[in-house]
Amino acid sequence: MERRTIGATALAVGAVGLGCMPMNWAYSASRQRGDESLRAVHRALDLGVSLLDTADMYGPFTNELLLGRVLKERRSEAFVSTKVGLLVGEQHIVANGRPGYVKRACDASLRRLQTDVIDLYQLHRADPEIPVEETWGAMAELVRAGKVRALGLCAVGARSARRPGARLHDATIRQLERVQQVFPVSAVEAELSVWSPEALRTLLPWCVSRGVGFLAAMPLGNGYLTGTLTPGEGFEPEDLRARHPRFTAEMMAANQPIVATLRRIAARHGDGVSAAQVALAWVLAQGRHVVPVPGTKQERWVTQNAGAAGLRLTERDLAELRALPPAQGSWD
Repeated sequence: MERRTIGATALAVGAVGLGCMPMNWAYSASRQRGDESLRAVHRALDLGVSLLDTADMYGPFTNELLLGRVLKERRSEAFVSTKVGLLVGEQHIVANGRPGYVKRACDASLRRLQTDVIDLYQLHRADPEIPVEETWGAMAELVRAGKVRALGLCAVGARSARRPGARLHDATIRQLERVQQVFPVSAVEAELSVWSPEALRTLLPWCVSRGVGFLAAMPLGNGYLTGTLTPGEGFEPEDLRARHPRFTAEMMAANQPIVATLRRIAARHGDGVSAAQVALAWVLAQGRHVVPVPGTKQERWVTQNAGAAGLRLTERDLAELRALPPAQGSWD
């Protein structure tokens, strides 16, 4: 697989990554099977999908434990990205950016992952009670201690409070400007897909101008852009899509023209090309500093997603995707 680099330190990863969250958290619990997920991770590494993206909150903790079973055997083939800063309670999620907690959380992640170093340690969310510089400073100490190789920041969520008239990623850019004064940012992780292209306006240009890598989260639109979801089919209660405005039956039906365009472009490239691969190829086409991180727990989808690295969209394809109507339904 094509290799891409993250950050000024030129950390090399496969052009397509693997988002591990669906294996243990946030999606259909009844379909989560440990053995199947283990096969998916092994298949990813076989194909050169080296970036494994997890977080201590996924599960919580069980996703890191699952990855640890693979890393115990194949650590040298993997690029491990995990996150810190969010705690999961019974009915809520809270931020914790206290320096002491960050250091303890890192040690715990290292134990669960069965490794002595984390390639990319990301701040999941800044704690509003703690200056972000203090949290980032503690993370920088972990780099100096040899427990972490590089630091990253996850973008503030779309539902986070924004100043009147502010653009979606303004708050994230303000955080990045602050932490960059403490220790270099190697990567930013944020949503980017053909139906959520907002990062192209300000956040991605910020990263490009500073040599910061960009991990594209949800590049398949939480599964919608694969064309495998049926409007009105419904989701299990704990599935995050059950509460997402774009996943009501009405909005899923209204956004079908996006999937239809992806399928039409896929058909032009041959019988074996899927809508999902076109969606990932679009993300890859946004620059060599961009690495899509599609989430899945199934080996067959890992294989399909990896195939997108070899798909080159034409100018005609890209023009059609630029002309797509804006997706209907949002958090705001």
